[in-house]
Amino acid sequence: MGTTTAAAAAAAQEFHQHQNRADETSTNSNNYNGQTSIASKAQQHKPIDCKWWLRITSYIIFLLVGQTAGILLGRLYYDKGGNSKWMATFVQSAGFPALIPLYTYFLKKSKTSTSPSSSSTGPSLPKLVLLYLALGLVMAGDNMMYSYGLLYIPVSTYSLLCATQLAFNAIFSFFLNSQKFTALIFNSLVLLTISAALLAINADSESSTISKSKYPIGFLCTLGASATYSLYLSLVQLCFEKVIKKETFNTVLGMIIYPSFVATCTCVVGIFAGGDWKGLNKEMRDYQEGRVSYIMTLVWTALAWQISNMGLLGLIFEVSSLFSNVISTLSLPLVPVFAVVFFHDSMNGVKVIALLLAVWGFLSYIYQHYLDDAKAKRRKAKTSEDRAAIQIC
Repeated sequence: MGTTTAAAAAAAQEFHQHQNRADETSTNSNNYNGQTSIASKAQQHKPIDCKWWLRITSYIIFLLVGQTAGILLGRLYYDKGGNSKWMATFVQSAGFPALIPLYTYFLKKSKTSTSPSSSSTGPSLPKLVLLYLALGLVMAGDNMMYSYGLLYIPVSTYSLLCATQLAFNAIFSFFLNSQKFTALIFNSLVLLTISAALLAINADSESSTISKSKYPIGFLCTLGASATYSLYLSLVQLCFEKVIKKETFNTVLGMIIYPSFVATCTCVVGIFAGGDWKGLNKEMRDYQEGRVSYIMTLVWTALAWQISNMGLLGLIFEVSSLFSNVISTLSLPLVPVFAVVFFHDSMNGVKVIALLLAVWGFLSYIYQHYLDDAKAKRRKAKTSEDRAAIQIC
């Protein structure tokens, strides 16, 4: 835990420096750089003080607490008698209306602060509709696979497998976002792959409450969900580069709200088309903790994921989308511990080794971006010195 906390602090410092460079570059160029952090327009030309760090700390807490609570509550739903995979998928995106007031406020603010002459032409409405529709369907499929994984494998195993999203993120970023493969990135891929392989061969030692015949399904669905989530992030970055061509607080909000709306509608269709709606009343009546507890479990699960989204959104806006993704993996050591306490998951030697390998892979990933950031900083400083020398001459 101490190692991952230190890594988070180092990552925050370096990505904060990355933000400063993005702010400076944005005043000299209108071209979007996929490797540049998403900087807050309100922070330009203002010193970063304790308030900025307080916001970043709050966002990190929102993300980690919301994500951890969402996973644990999702498992609680199944353990206490819930059985609808569509309902478990529905609550992962159904809390998006909580973001609508923010979106409306900043939409009005952007319209009043932008003059017609300075407003840039954005993508057409049909193109945006197709974009949000495609992303929403990908999100719905991703959430469904996560729901199957959470049902068929222990929470601790589920959490460790989710760490493979960093490996998939490196692969998709290589093909879609021109990220380079380095020795440290390759090391991270190998370690995370070995960690997942250890969990795959550990099925026989899992708790007897988990069906061993369903374990491969849960394992593959969780891996598929991690890959799909990484693909989703790379597609979002690609859409910002090629389609939307701007990154403001409002566009980031829209990228969360509209796909979530599509994903939620897809789940509603799935609930009725799959016949799950017929059994919801019985499921509520037979829930071990009662009807009120059933409803509150679903409500708090939806709110937990929205708290996580708020933290994710804040980190994207204040620092970068990459940093928010990396911070989300810091729940890796948290969920297995809570799973052992609340769900009595087994934590044997194989899982401990898998956890250590996953953390090692995570740190390798972080360190590579630390080196990239330091290299970019030196290149930026050298360019500034050259320009100053030319002006003197």
